[in-house]
Amino acid sequence: MASERKTNYELVEEFDSQTTEELAVHYKEILRLIGENPDREGLLKTPIRVAKAIQFLTQGYNLDPKEILSSAKFREDYREMVIVKDIEIYSLCEHHMVPFIGKAHVAYIPDKYITGLSKIARVVEIYARRLQVQERLTMQIKEAINDTLKPLGVAVVIEAQHLCMAMRGVQKQNSYTTTSDFIGAFERDKTRAEFLHLIGTKLH
Repeated sequence: MASERKTNYELVEEFDSQTTEELAVHYKEILRLIGENPDREGLLKTPIRVAKAIQFLTQGYNLDPKEILSSAKFREDYREMVIVKDIEIYSLCEHHMVPFIGKAHVAYIPDKYITGLSKIARVVEIYARRLQVQERLTMQIKEAINDTLKPLGVAVVIEAQHLCMAMRGVQKQNSYTTTSDFIGAFERDKTRAEFLHLIGTKLH
């Protein structure tokens, strides 16, 4: 599993060495195929750097969101809306492996069980750190919370800018994509409207 931490301002990286070496071989060949010289000074360490970067950006494959939620699952007699909004998202589009960047708003209405607020953000992070499409990411977050906590309802809204649209293709730099998924109590108009009002988003 890829990870990194800072100790006394020194960056310490931990990666699977065999995976890093194998990835680096392929990235060196990619540099050659696009017309670069992988042996020139500025690119000598690029294959290793990119090999480590891609492991970090896809580390969500090694983590279990439901396990994260269960690790801080508490019995509590609370049945009002719990919202964690503006959770930053940095993910890679699976079609071009180009980033999409945005934020997620997540809410649930407990039924006997709550979870640590940071765990909601962790669930978003885990699924985002995989090759993704925004639609699937939205559903996966909802399903993990619904399956683990068995709440009265779950709502997820994601707003993101896709660099595959901004940097290539149609090259529309100011376009954003919004996806949503609701289950349980949030399928009722009044509850969904309250959630959307609280996160300050209008769905069209």
